[in-house]
Amino acid sequence: MAILPDESLALLDCFAPVFTRPTNQRFLVLLGAAIITTGRRTVANLLRTAGSLAPGHVSSYRRVFSKARWSMLSLACALTRQVVLLLPANAPIVLAGDDTVVAHPGPRVYGKARHRDPVRSSHAFTAWRYGHKWVVLAVLVRFPFASRPWALPVLVALYHSQEGDRGERHRHRTPAQHMVRLLRLMLRWFPDRRFVFVGDSAYGTHEVARFCHRHHDRLCLVSKLHPEANLFEPPPTYNGKGRPRVKGERRLKPREGVSAARRYKRLTVGWYGGGTRRVETVTGTGHWYKAGEGLVPILWVFVRDREGTHRDEYFYTTDVRLGARQVIASY
Repeated sequence: MAILPDESLALLDCFAPVFTRPTNQRFLVLLGAAIITTGRRTVANLLRTAGSLAPGHVSSYRRVFSKARWSMLSLACALTRQVVLLLPANAPIVLAGDDTVVAHPGPRVYGKARHRDPVRSSHAFTAWRYGHKWVVLAVLVRFPFASRPWALPVLVALYHSQEGDRGERHRHRTPAQHMVRLLRLMLRWFPDRRFVFVGDSAYGTHEVARFCHRHHDRLCLVSKLHPEANLFEPPPTYNGKGRPRVKGERRLKPREGVSAARRYKRLTVGWYGGGTRRVETVTGTGHWYKAGEGLVPILWVFVRDREGTHRDEYFYTTDVRLGARQVIASY
């Protein structure tokens, strides 16, 4: 196909089993046009870019997304397998999770709601946008021409507001619950690979931590931790009298552990953008408890920037074998 270089055809052949032959031809035309199109990537703009390289009627390209029968999940699986081929076979696959808001202010847009815009918002001001909120799971890949890894999105899920789910009588899922479903797919698609999932505080909930702990042999979580998180010892052995205890003795909360620390450990760690930074750290362990949900063993890390340009942070991981340097560099 003239719109795509010959070197890419071997890669795109993996998408062919997802579509019928006519749909696959139109999908490749739209894909090639999307790569070189500037501005909004609507179907009309893509066909305007493709020009005479797009045979057939315009409506046949719109039906690729409206009426053609193909599985987006199968397409995502094929794409993810191609991305994973770029990674070392003996190293864990690093996943990054986040959400993004896309404006769709139209009156009849399915799934539209009012969402906080993380790009335009700050700690003192909250900006709102009407549209779609997408929960995105990306694979981190290092390229020789870049100083830091690239996040290649492979799975997305549309988040619905509570009001929207209530109106359609659907079960409401939080962004963290959507992320758990995406992580479950990755574990199913690659049963012989290990994963490290990195997400901000929205995806560092106790629910996500429990899921990662259940699959601790193949998946660990690195995220932010609230400084007042409740930490305990594991429950003692049941002696046969009364109700079994669900947690042991209370341990110092992360903020209390930092206050009680007599000295900080100084490290030079990998930082965002491919550089390094000098920090002071305090670490501790414990079992994170949430009422009715049980315990999750974690390692928490307090980080203070010695240069004073970044605020103090608390991180944690469900893999207690990791060190402070690995946790900070992963996040």
